[in-house]
Amino acid sequence: MGNNQKALKTQLIFMNFLQFAVWGAYLTCMGAYLGRVGLGDNIGTFYAMQGIVSIFMPALIGTIADRWIPAQRMLGICHLIAGLAMVGCFIYGQSAGENVQFTPLIAMFTVSIGFYMPSLALSYSVAYTGLTNAGLDTVKDFPPIRVWGTVGFIATMWFVDIMDYETMPHQFLTSGVLSICLFFYSFFLPKCSISKSKEKKGIIDALGLRAFSLFKQRNMAIFFLFSMMLGVCLQITNGFAVPFIKSFDGNPEYAGAVALQYPVILSSLSQASETLCILLIPFFMKRFGIKTVMLIAFLAWVLRFALLGFGNPGPEMLSWGFLSWVLSMIVYGVAFDFFNISGSLYVDRCTSASIRSSAQGVFLLMTNGFGATVGSFAAQTVIKANTLDGVVDWTKCWYIFAGYALFVGVLFALLFQEQKSRKEKRLDKKFGYED
Repeated sequence: MGNNQKALKTQLIFMNFLQFAVWGAYLTCMGAYLGRVGLGDNIGTFYAMQGIVSIFMPALIGTIADRWIPAQRMLGICHLIAGLAMVGCFIYGQSAGENVQFTPLIAMFTVSIGFYMPSLALSYSVAYTGLTNAGLDTVKDFPPIRVWGTVGFIATMWFVDIMDYETMPHQFLTSGVLSICLFFYSFFLPKCSISKSKEKKGIIDALGLRAFSLFKQRNMAIFFLFSMMLGVCLQITNGFAVPFIKSFDGNPEYAGAVALQYPVILSSLSQASETLCILLIPFFMKRFGIKTVMLIAFLAWVLRFALLGFGNPGPEMLSWGFLSWVLSMIVYGVAFDFFNISGSLYVDRCTSASIRSSAQGVFLLMTNGFGATVGSFAAQTVIKANTLDGVVDWTKCWYIFAGYALFVGVLFALLFQEQKSRKEKRLDKKFGYED
């Protein structure tokens, strides 16, 4: 490997580290903070907002990156705006203390994630473009780079937990500062090109909707549909796993349990598992294909939810209840990576360079947009329906979520066929989606 290729990988490693460190600072513990300041009933709304902005912002920003502003520059701009808004959340939360109001906090939070969520797709686009231009294999070389994003996510999770920020607005400050750092770092990222075609464009091209014509391919339409259904699972544990763990506080049976003292660190085992599972993706993708990889992800989500429902904090670390939680965290790595990372690579493989950023935006739209929005509101509804006198029947809730993942997984196995038909191949040629 040449020095230029090594330097490129180092650049992309640091980009991924910061990209996900920004998210890790608050994603798993924001629910605990909202509960402390009296906004517990709005946890689902805050997490759903990440999905709502993902319905339109990634495709819009991806289009701008494809046509007018290079992806690496757009990535930096998004992080600057997102970081400043997140710092605003901290300033407001710190000044309001226990009197935090829903409207001003959700407004600043929405602005921040409105520009952060598109940066996820942009970071993938920057990485894929840089690796491709350097003559590297994205399926082989991207996962070891992406794993450092998970390391960054874990690093800020641990930092927030060790500093006792999981119920404080300081988690927003941590996120905001890192986001601004990535803005400055974006000036050193590999350059991405924009579409310079002088061909007359129709309204579909002008609005950046060409990537949606991927839905004309049966396999891609089914793939995106089930990506949305899997996206439902994503925000369930992000929003409610830590509040679920902390619900055992005050129960004398679990007094002194390690899981209750460091709930965010326990949750970070999920991301630690990711670092290993990401490295398995090249083998599984090449050996078994996207259908088998997605089916493994569905099965992992079933186990993720079922093990949470079966488990408890201990009180001893070798108890079956605690080990069930640990296994649930480990399984999460498979559930997330075999769906999210593999899906992104699959979309990259099926699209042309002219719509690559916007196609990643469509994938994010289906997963973190429609899927996460439905998942957040549905999870909040299920939890409220199983709450009596302020006490949640968490076991029943987790088993309901597990049943959903199993049902959708069976449908996917029956409906998705990885082998393309002749008609789909002709559509590939017509719309320029050939590898």
